Amino acid sequence: MFPQSGSGSRDLLHCLSYSHFEELVPIEDPIKRSFYEVECTRGNWSVRELQRQIGSPYYERTSRSQDRPRPPGLVHGKAVPMSPAKVIRDPYIFEFLGLRSHEVLTEQDLEGLLLDRLQEFLLELGRGFCFEARQKRILIGGEHFIVDLVFYHRILKCHILIKLKVDTFSHEYLGQLNTYVNWFLLHEMTGDDNPPVGILLCTRKNEALVEYALEGMDNELFVSKYQLELPGKEEICRFIEEQIRKEGDTV
Repeated sequence: MFPQSGSGSRDLLHCLSYSHFEELVPIEDPIKRSFYEVECTRGNWSVRELQRQIGSPYYERTSRSQDRPRPPGLVHGKAVPMSPAKVIRDPYIFEFLGLRSHEVLTEQDLEGLLLDRLQEFLLELGRGFCFEARQKRILIGGEHFIVDLVFYHRILKCHILIKLKVDTFSHEYLGQLNTYVNWFLLHEMTGDDNPPVGILLCTRKNEALVEYALEGMDNELFVSKYQLELPGKEEICRFIEEQIRKEGDTV
């Protein structure tokens, strides 16, 4: 059924088209449906982008944190506090690049393709990401190093550094990223900035190895997988079951 009368419903009817509602109405979970309504209006998603995010599945990926996602404005009209753990997704879906998982890429190839489709890339990263630089050169002890991608998050008020890899996770990659985050902490933070955050994007990861590699690090570092194709139905079901099981373990 279509939204009932009320100020919120009038806003939805003003912002969304009939085709948007055709995608939203079949979602049975009211919280999940409201989540997509809010994200759709906030991000000014096209119908195609809404379909893509539902198919990703964006809602379930956003709920990777311990707090189940709640649409802003539905909780006593107050903004939900943001933290890096609630912003960083795992996995990211880059199917908009039109590539297949078996295709051979270099990090430079992947970076170039993502920036060629910057609008879609920013939508996949999530609300608040502002692109700042690619191949950022930094000088440490007389040596130059390169940070693949630099963003500023206007809600978290911090820099977010992304390191791209086209293979599986290695703890050496995390050490490099931690070095770059430390440099930004000392040289790029200004005014009321919060400490920078690092994201390592890779194709696969050993969860136990990631946990040990992150242990003892003071900086906010995250390791996320990315996929070049939308997950199939079986993979989506398996992912949702895993998230439900994790939620049950934290209750």
